[in-house]
Amino acid sequence: MHNPNFSSGPCSKRPRWNLEFLKDAPVGRSHRSPLGKEKLAKAITDSKRMLNIPDNYLAGIFPASDTGAFEAAMWTLLGPRPVTALVWESFSEGWANDINKQLKLNPTIVKADYGFLPDLNSIDWSNDVVFVANGTTSGVKIPNWDWIPANREGLALCDATSAVFAMEIDWSKIDVLTYSWQKCLGGEAAHGMLILSPRAVARIEAYDPPWPMPKIFRMKKNGKVDKAIFEGDTINTPSMLCVEDYLDALQWADELGPANLFKKSLGNLKVVEDWVARTPWIDFLASSKEIRSNTSVCLSVVSDKVRSLAKEDQAKFLKSVSSDLSKRGVAYDINSYKDAPPGYRFWCGPTIDEADLKAALEELEKVYNEKIKTL
Repeated sequence: MHNPNFSSGPCSKRPRWNLEFLKDAPVGRSHRSPLGKEKLAKAITDSKRMLNIPDNYLAGIFPASDTGAFEAAMWTLLGPRPVTALVWESFSEGWANDINKQLKLNPTIVKADYGFLPDLNSIDWSNDVVFVANGTTSGVKIPNWDWIPANREGLALCDATSAVFAMEIDWSKIDVLTYSWQKCLGGEAAHGMLILSPRAVARIEAYDPPWPMPKIFRMKKNGKVDKAIFEGDTINTPSMLCVEDYLDALQWADELGPANLFKKSLGNLKVVEDWVARTPWIDFLASSKEIRSNTSVCLSVVSDKVRSLAKEDQAKFLKSVSSDLSKRGVAYDINSYKDAPPGYRFWCGPTIDEADLKAALEELEKVYNEKIKTL
């Protein structure tokens, strides 16, 4: 059966998923019951094993998806050192704004336009550095982890929500990493994962932020990191239905194997690359191949006829094409992000099958060619 789901969050469920796989969810049970704790602990330990997270790193489940996990990290850890925020799309800009306007830390903001990266080799690592591994709204990823020094003074805080399970992570270059269940494994929304290195743990234990700390961000108890949080004793009540769904996604991913998850996503990107190469009116938003995302693949329409339109008319035309694809049940949710340049965005993570992507691109080309004649 054709799968038309290409949303970049919540992302497509794994192949052959159905509600029957959640029949063992302990709904109506306390998350603090032995069974609830067992399920939550398994979600953490299986994630650590599959992502090859070092044994001396902590991983915990946090509320409010990747956003909640990353906000908890920033509010808890930032302050003792100057902060540099790297911005090249909407969510990284959101982190920079929160550091500036909410925490009032006057960060150095190093910014690049959509489709580009700032100069990663010019970063001052005496600062704490906040960045995304993959720009979900721009289709631009970091090319590698080499630009982060092993002997850095500051902490590296990385939002990797649309990278984890589809791209390699060099844990030696990470002090804080967050992701959500709803991206590469197609889990349900509202739950995030927070991973801390020993350096991050030491910072938490040595530093008390000057601002009031919301309860859902508090991970310190009696001057130490509360290890229970990172063993499944969540700060607030999680959805055990969502936990069961994540465990199902992890089992599917484990059977496939991490290397094959990467391979599936890269294979999907290759499908788009081949299509772009033979389609003159489309191109990648990412300015170069080495920074091209293999999960949130963002495309620009480069037709002179479309580009001659005012920006709002460009967006209106492109949305009319995607609306037709949605009505035909071929491709849902492929418009570019609301703050990004007008275009299309296809989720190409490991839960997407190449055949579905090929069918969607073929229909996109057909509908576009029909509609461009009306301009």
